[in-house]
Amino acid sequence: MRSIQVLDYADARDTVTAILAEVEKNGGKSAVVAVVAPHGELLAFARMDGAPVSSIRIAMNKAYTAARERKTTEEIGQKIRHPEKGFDVAYFGDDRFVGWGGGVPVWREGAVVGAVAVSGLPQVEDIRLATWAAGRLAG
Repeated sequence: MRSIQVLDYADARDTVTAILAEVEKNGGKSAVVAVVAPHGELLAFARMDGAPVSSIRIAMNKAYTAARERKTTEEIGQKIRHPEKGFDVAYFGDDRFVGWGGGVPVWREGAVVGAVAVSGLPQVEDIRLATWAAGRLAG
């Protein structure tokens, strides 16, 4: 039997709180944050007042995709848009998979233990915050 590490609720809750504090600190914006277990199932979630309703599903799907594929959603998005080597995201056979940046897997000791996603901000900010949070969780 294999034993694997996974994020727990306390990790997920603290990560959501930290990301929301960063968003608030940087002034007047709103975001949606999702943290998932290694198989992509939701552990913790928050939608700030004023964040787009569409970002609810997008944040959950970014985290799901990053956890299941063990890659950032930015990397997946770049691959599906590549002019010669690209493929339709439907290639994965899962309609929850997305290719927008902002979903990042969390690695510990060579294994994915979960993922973090941010949505509702400009993509570069989603990516920065999710990457920062995943780094905090990794080490």
